[in-house]
Amino acid sequence: MTQSQYGNAASRLDDLVAPAEVPAQRNGGGPRSADLHAKLDERAAEIVARYPADRSRSALLPLLHLVQSEEGYVSPAGVEFCADVLGLNKAQVGAVATFYTMYKRRPTGDWLVSVCTNTMCNVLGGQQVYDTLTEHLGVGHDETTSDGKITLEHAECLAACDYGPVMTVNYDFFDQVDPDSAVAVVNELRAGGRPQPSRGARLCTLKEMSLQLAGFADPREEAVADGLAGDPTLAGLKLAQQHGISVAGYDPNTPIKGSQTGDKPAPATTRPAAATGSTAPDVKAPDDKSPQIRTAETRNPDAKTPAPDAPGTKAPVDGAPAGPADAKAAEAAGAAANQPASDAKPAGDGGTDAQERSLKSAESKEAASARSELASPAVASEEESDK
Repeated sequence: MTQSQYGNAASRLDDLVAPAEVPAQRNGGGPRSADLHAKLDERAAEIVARYPADRSRSALLPLLHLVQSEEGYVSPAGVEFCADVLGLNKAQVGAVATFYTMYKRRPTGDWLVSVCTNTMCNVLGGQQVYDTLTEHLGVGHDETTSDGKITLEHAECLAACDYGPVMTVNYDFFDQVDPDSAVAVVNELRAGGRPQPSRGARLCTLKEMSLQLAGFADPREEAVADGLAGDPTLAGLKLAQQHGISVAGYDPNTPIKGSQTGDKPAPATTRPAAATGSTAPDVKAPDDKSPQIRTAETRNPDAKTPAPDAPGTKAPVDGAPAGPADAKAAEAAGAAANQPASDAKPAGDGGTDAQERSLKSAESKEAASARSELASPAVASEEESDK
């Protein structure tokens, strides 16, 4: 590698740790790092104080969010600030900041619009939504509009498959979007509005969201709200209730038994199955349990279910259990199929016979060596002199 190539490689490595600029080491640090200290030192000290003194580096994640709440991304000066506060080097901070996608390493718009293009949402039209926004906004993945308001990205999964296709704005959900509704959302954002997400609180900007993630409450009205479970999420539960499927012996009203009070659990109650509307007659299993309940008991046994290896318990097996003779025959067949290794010794464990042969060989070599020493002239002359 030539000197110029080495210099280029080192420059690229510096860009990974702190892109665009490398501030001077702080005795005071670079000017932007000093500005961050003036603005964020008080809150940074509050974050660090949440952790034990010898575990202060655990504060790195909220500190990175704090930096992002000030600058809109984790800048090189922000990396230096976090390293300064926690006594780390910039490479350690940069490694964490580049690992998590919620930390942005380049200036990001007020509104981060993420469109899921993974399997479920893609099948339901997520890719069409993303392509439409790309054309409408004139930007691609991880790019920001010219007015600096919107950054677009495609996401591999937003953990809301039951509401697909989904889009998030600063990680708040807009469910079951289509190209037209997605364009309407971004148009309202560019016009200065804050459209209401499908679930949860009203929207906040990327900086406001980062401040919350750093552990500081948002004082705005309606900044926090509970997201209620919708019909797609509850579909499975409703089907289970409709068909009378439940965990065996489970009663949500059963109190937890206290170790001191001696409370006894209330007896389990069962609910009759609701009418399914089907004209086919219901046929019960021979043991009067539905297949779902039998499966649940097999996978999640309760205290009354005996363990498979408990004394007096016979574990079910497929077919007749193998007897001792069968086991020995199988062992002999396996040993016969064991081909010799390259040194003509068995490839597997040779067993006790091989060990005995090795011991006998060692003993015979030791005895031969002893006889050879006794028969040597030096030993004979030494014995004559002793006499």
